[in-house]
Amino acid sequence: MPSTFFTEAPHWRWLIILYFFVGGLAGGCYFLASLIDLLGRPSDRPLARLGYLIAFPAVIVCGVLLTADLGRPERFWHMLLQSATWRPMLKTYSPMSLGAWGLLVFGGFSLLSFLGTLAEGKRRGALAFLRPPGPIGTLVSLLGGLAAFFLVSYTGVLLAVTNRPIWSDTTLLGAVFLVSSASTSIALLLLLGSRRVFLVGGLRALQRFDTIVLVLELLALGALVVSLGSVARVWLSAWGALLLLGVVGVGIVVPLLLHLRAQTPLSSAARAAAVCVLVGGFLLRVVIVLSSESI
Repeated sequence: MPSTFFTEAPHWRWLIILYFFVGGLAGGCYFLASLIDLLGRPSDRPLARLGYLIAFPAVIVCGVLLTADLGRPERFWHMLLQSATWRPMLKTYSPMSLGAWGLLVFGGFSLLSFLGTLAEGKRRGALAFLRPPGPIGTLVSLLGGLAAFFLVSYTGVLLAVTNRPIWSDTTLLGAVFLVSSASTSIALLLLLGSRRVFLVGGLRALQRFDTIVLVLELLALGALVVSLGSVARVWLSAWGALLLLGVVGVGIVVPLLLHLRAQTPLSSAARAAAVCVLVGGFLLRVVIVLSSESI
């Protein structure tokens, strides 16, 4: 039995599970929006707008969830500043410290894109330059996209360096969380954009992309189970049913079948597929976090 079974649990529960889920949506939606803005067609810009409008409120929710989870919420700022000198508190050797700064940096870029998106719809939007195709807007989206990529992959890496069963018994949690964040973010954009007929072109491309990402997620989960070795038996004996039925069945297989059935991304089958992906992505984080906590 690995030594990770004899370590103290960090007692992470629903607030952290929600943070992992909402953080994945925030980073994933922004990353997709930046890709659409920088590489997509001009007709797809409203879809990128939707991604930016999701990202900033979602990252605010992330900050609230993390602060509420602290034993002393009123001292959250100690993660960023030294109380004695007021200098930045950045510990490059600490994944948690890097994550706090990563969340702050991403929050800044998502705020700029959010303001640029709101200003774009106004006749005299002074901040519309914060969105592409202008040079400043392009730079904001590019750097924000990199910060978003860090955010969606960081949560899995944080678990992997935490000396707990399952989490640190594999090196693939970062990849699994990255692919899952991509699938859930695509699903959310498909769901919210499904009532806008003028987005059908971009939504159809996202639907095709979602099919590819779901297959990759299934492969990543299989590789994760294999990489756990003997620990996988302990994991699957207690949480195998929820993983197989909830995450794989509801969150991956059913959406793939619905995508094949859906004739258009505006159909009820496409909406049902998006809901299933979101449910499966949330259950994945429930299984991974609570399974290690319960050992």
